[in-house]
Amino acid sequence: MQVLLLTKNEIEHLISINEVMQAVEVAFKEKGLGYAQMPTKTFFFFPKYNGDLRTMSSYLERLETSAVKVVNSHPSNPSKFSLPTVTATIILIDPKSGVPLAIMDGTWITAMRTGAAGGLAAKYLARRNSEVAGLVGSGRQARTQLMALLTLYGKLDLVKVWSIEKESRETFVSEMKDTYNGLAEIVSVENVEDAVQDTDIVVTTTPSRVPLVRDKWISEGTHINCIGADAPGKEELDPIILKRAKIVVDDWEQASHSGEINVPLSQGLISKNDVWGDICEIAAGLKRGRTSESEITVFTSTGLAIQDAVTAKLVYDKAISKKIGQTIEMF
Repeated sequence: MQVLLLTKNEIEHLISINEVMQAVEVAFKEKGLGYAQMPTKTFFFFPKYNGDLRTMSSYLERLETSAVKVVNSHPSNPSKFSLPTVTATIILIDPKSGVPLAIMDGTWITAMRTGAAGGLAAKYLARRNSEVAGLVGSGRQARTQLMALLTLYGKLDLVKVWSIEKESRETFVSEMKDTYNGLAEIVSVENVEDAVQDTDIVVTTTPSRVPLVRDKWISEGTHINCIGADAPGKEELDPIILKRAKIVVDDWEQASHSGEINVPLSQGLISKNDVWGDICEIAAGLKRGRTSESEITVFTSTGLAIQDAVTAKLVYDKAISKKIGQTIEMF
């Protein structure tokens, strides 16, 4: 039995954000229609090292696609070890035999499929004439979130970027200007208020455990993609925003324990009744997304194993067709 091995560098050249958005949208629809098996992700916490490890698995029945991912989140990695905050490994499984088809780096896949989810959330929940985006956080996730928004809209008038480290956001702005020259004016701002006020789409991608975005800064019609709160205790939004908003999760079980809504839920500030639905139901046409120009909409993303599975399958198929990667005998 030969198993394909794929590195991050090989994968980066195989997939585009447009392809990943298409694959993830299909996965959302399949889950919304009940054709996916996806246990809630499990966590191991390493408090001594300010990190955690998660396992994520899924099977998309009609797509005959299954995968298991092991992924960490260690916010101190960049400064301490010159490593990414998030690293991941994915095993793509052949459902017919249960054996691995491929073992691949999942770090870029994780970034791309999360960016794709943000883009799709904007497709269903943001105003179609959105022109201004505000990014709270300037790490790897901010890059693929911006990539997806520019793929969705074609161009934006203005992108405002804030992060706690001035050097990080200025590096981000410089790189993104070079990458998206002419598609958006991209500027660094000195505080969170400047990033989110008078903004059509807000994207938060920080590991914060205290609210950064205040209710008074959010005007009617704003859409917010909450990406950073992906573990228990994390939150980036003032909970009052959630009381004003149409809340859409990616998965109720995961979001209630580790998404943007987990802290307000545990404190009794909101309840399940305050959550409109999940993005999979909306993608499948079972529930409506944005229904008015004045709605405030919030998408809370925890990351779904089905996103990893379909993106890994996309990578595998393209690698096989282009004869990329190495094979090993496993059995």
